[in-house]
Amino acid sequence: MPEDWTWEYEGWDPAEERLRESLCTLGNGYLATRGAATEVTGGLAHYPGTYVAGCYNRLVSQVAGRLVENEDLVNLPNWLPLRYRIAETDHRPPSAWLTPAHRGLLTYRQTLDLRRGTLTRRLRFTDGRPTDRRHLGVEQVRLVHMGAPHLAALRTTFTAEDWSGHLDIEAALDGRTTNAGVERYRELNGHHLGRVRTAAEGPDVLRMRCATRNSGIRIALAARTAAWQTADDGDTPLPVTPRVRLGERTAAHHLTVPIAPGQPVVVDKIVALHTSQDPAISDPDEAALYEVSQAPGFTELLATHEAAWRRLWRRAELDVSGEPGRILRLHLFHVLQTLSPHTAGLDVGVPARGLHGEAYRGHVFWDELFVLQYLNLHFPEVSRALLDYRYRRLPRACRAARQAGLAGAMYPWQSGSDGREETQTLHLNPRSGRWLPDHSHLQHHVGSAIAYNIWRYGQATADTEFMYTRGAEMLFQTARFWASAAEYDPATLRYRIRGVVGPDEYHDAYPGAPFPGLDDNAYTNVTAAWVLARALELAEVLPAPPRQELFERIGLAEEELAGWEDISRRVRVPFHGGVISQFEGYGDLAELDWDGYRERYGDIRRLDRILEAEGDTVNRYQASKQADVLMLGYLFPPAELSAVFQRLGYAVDDALWRATVDYYLRRTSHGSTLSGLVHGWVLARARHADAWKYCQEALTSDVADLQGGTTAEGIHLGAMGGTLDLVQRGLTGLETRDDTLWLDPAPLPELSEFDLTLRYRGQWGIGLRMKPGQLLISVPVSNEASVRFALADRAWNVAPGTERVVALPTGE
Repeated sequence: MPEDWTWEYEGWDPAEERLRESLCTLGNGYLATRGAATEVTGGLAHYPGTYVAGCYNRLVSQVAGRLVENEDLVNLPNWLPLRYRIAETDHRPPSAWLTPAHRGLLTYRQTLDLRRGTLTRRLRFTDGRPTDRRHLGVEQVRLVHMGAPHLAALRTTFTAEDWSGHLDIEAALDGRTTNAGVERYRELNGHHLGRVRTAAEGPDVLRMRCATRNSGIRIALAARTAAWQTADDGDTPLPVTPRVRLGERTAAHHLTVPIAPGQPVVVDKIVALHTSQDPAISDPDEAALYEVSQAPGFTELLATHEAAWRRLWRRAELDVSGEPGRILRLHLFHVLQTLSPHTAGLDVGVPARGLHGEAYRGHVFWDELFVLQYLNLHFPEVSRALLDYRYRRLPRACRAARQAGLAGAMYPWQSGSDGREETQTLHLNPRSGRWLPDHSHLQHHVGSAIAYNIWRYGQATADTEFMYTRGAEMLFQTARFWASAAEYDPATLRYRIRGVVGPDEYHDAYPGAPFPGLDDNAYTNVTAAWVLARALELAEVLPAPPRQELFERIGLAEEELAGWEDISRRVRVPFHGGVISQFEGYGDLAELDWDGYRERYGDIRRLDRILEAEGDTVNRYQASKQADVLMLGYLFPPAELSAVFQRLGYAVDDALWRATVDYYLRRTSHGSTLSGLVHGWVLARARHADAWKYCQEALTSDVADLQGGTTAEGIHLGAMGGTLDLVQRGLTGLETRDDTLWLDPAPLPELSEFDLTLRYRGQWGIGLRMKPGQLLISVPVSNEASVRFALADRAWNVAPGTERVVALPTGE
């Protein structure tokens, strides 16, 4: 297997195991399981976790003397447990159960195979006696089936190297799981599962069912266990009937099997999982039993699983050489495990930490902004499903706006099952141990992100059926919200948006202010104006019948559109000292002693926590957690960004934008994995020589889990998806507009040669091959029309079954 398709971890390192578990998670868009060892049930080094997309539960906890309600993505019963030991003999008692922490562990290697979608663990033990030692080799291959989303499987092969005897093996289902994978949430109630029941279906199948305590989602698992011996003359089923042991919250198969050198023992465990949220079932318990009873053996499951992954890799081809390409492949692997074609049939959003852990409680933020741009050009059916998740919660967003005295739709910053605001009211600062008010629900720019995703999806797919119905309704209701939030200021003859928090997140209030929120956040105001302009554009092209129907249904009058036109041209954007201000008054804040804080603390990514622990507040300083103003350069290519400001009556030329980039670059702590991504993207065009440093940070942030990182609690899906889009759109300058694929390449020396394929409207497998000074475009054979491309002042059509070589300026 080529090295760039595998990730290997050598040795057992308690300090690293939880990080490895996140990075070795296996999933299929419906179900995901962390890469935890099967021999353990949890603890400081390990945290088993199995999650189903959209399976949430709400509990009340007592925090800092207050009752706080939180909704969490639930850690479901653990299907992994499989432990083993050398059985008792006439002259020896049984060995201890063998785990990676056992003193007799000689070797331990974990291999994540991206191409095949498998995790292989190889362990070698000795029983530790100074004389007459016995050695046991163990190899496990694990999969979460990419073709059959309710199935998972585990094959364990035991090899006795220098002894004969018996093995005790226990294969179990464990319903004692809780949500306890995030240290700072430990004070919160994590006991989400109740009504746990266990049963056996004959000697070979275990069953477990339970339900979430509040949301009432029923969960069912069924596990089938089989064992046989392999030898040169073939496989031999072992004459062993599993002993069934049913506990209050556990169900286990116990086997005692003979083993001898040259005759490895194989144990296969095949598991099915269903919930009451699944379509096309009558009962999850019956569905799980049926699924596991009809499932083929491990060998056939592995073959069909690998075939499903081959199909995915063809549709998502991204070939970048060297270590960056290897990391990008890992990122793509985890994006596809969280958001696969199976996701298209689910009512789920984009969880910020994937299905890989419990950080952020499995909530949906704005990370789809960084993920959908990649999916639009490979898996548009998945993008549409994720937008439908937002549409189904549109009524709740409209009610939230009304309750705030506003019109339209006010989407929540954190979303879960039903679309209510899930942002916690308190958050813990681990440095000070204090629970503090959380005002991040004021990040109303999430509505603009949803509108942006709708617009870009429509441009990439030409899906007018969606754009003229659900897409238009969401876009119009978001425009309505911004129009009602904008207050006219006679002193400046402009519209102002007050009391918000921007993407930066550090600043949630003015110093000493009695209430939270900031005025005229540049990112919020500019994107609000852009949403209003796009809503007007869509209203103009909307055919008369759907336009009339939609306007009547949501009560939208033509007079409102005139108001949108005025506001979209006169929203205020603050400036100071020749740069765009992050928000009104940002330039008046104190300067931070950056060198002094780096010298005292080293890592200052979470500068807000450092200052709060000192009794200070980041609200007093010109200091940003991540890109805020510079996010505008991520959303809009240079020409479009200039046009957006021009429509608002501001002249933002290259010199002013570069000055703005430099200004905030010196005042950002990069406390978010998205920060390096955005800075690398923007610098690739604004300050080319410095871009690679930040691109590299975005690539490695989860892999290396930089100091103070939290990847062990779940990967950062937005950053992973964003790095894919950095190559796909950032370095190619790819835009989808006016029925044309526009290109404006800005390759970096470190990423100057790569191949990728796209799905654009009716065409599958459009190829772009970037080389220094050259771009090769290919369109595969089909009955579709030619694809139109444009670059600078050139445009051309590429017919199916042909290719075109385009010369690029040597300075690019």
